[in-house]
Amino acid sequence: MANSPKTKAVLDRFSQIGIIPVVVLNDVADAAPLGKCLMDGGLPAAEVTFRTDAAEESIRIMAEKYPDMLVGAGTVLSPEQAKRAADAGAKFIVSPGFDPAVVQYCLDNDIPVCPGTQSSSEMIAAMNMGLDHVKFFPAELSGGLPMIKAITAALVNLKIMPTGGINPTNVVDYLKCDKIFCAGGSWMVKGDLIRAHDWDRITSLVKEAADIVKKVRS
Repeated sequence: MANSPKTKAVLDRFSQIGIIPVVVLNDVADAAPLGKCLMDGGLPAAEVTFRTDAAEESIRIMAEKYPDMLVGAGTVLSPEQAKRAADAGAKFIVSPGFDPAVVQYCLDNDIPVCPGTQSSSEMIAAMNMGLDHVKFFPAELSGGLPMIKAITAALVNLKIMPTGGINPTNVVDYLKCDKIFCAGGSWMVKGDLIRAHDWDRITSLVKEAADIVKKVRS
């Protein structure tokens, strides 16, 4: 079901949190301390990209240790990956592109899904499968906010999650647009900070991002 109660609840939390940290983890030992940074900083969510060997177990650790956290999987490229992610505890699935097989698997199994789209054709295809929330990726390289506004002027019921090139400067304008339900960003959880175990700096950056959301949407 595209708009099941479970999906609606997840989408509502996306909107409330505002900025979804996009996380790349190469070591499962970093999952728990990073989760604490996100919870303490005020962005209780993580899109853990499924591009590393540590992703699946990291999702499991975060989901178990922080049950109130909105933990999901990103960069999901197949139904098999979607199943593995969901079995590990992922509460949502995000993909970089629009794959009907992934979307259908998630719909059949009541897993909230936000497929990546780049064109009005892909967005319409997603809508025809019953979705009204999609990812726009890579956002800045694909026309950014002007492109989103142009497309949603025609696709009036569609809500967008821009990801790719989002930063503390431009995220404000994105979040001010009523067609955007949240934005995905990685600047507060950069790989070098994670590798350095600079948890204090990450927590500080997360707090700054959370403050941006509060100021824009208060």
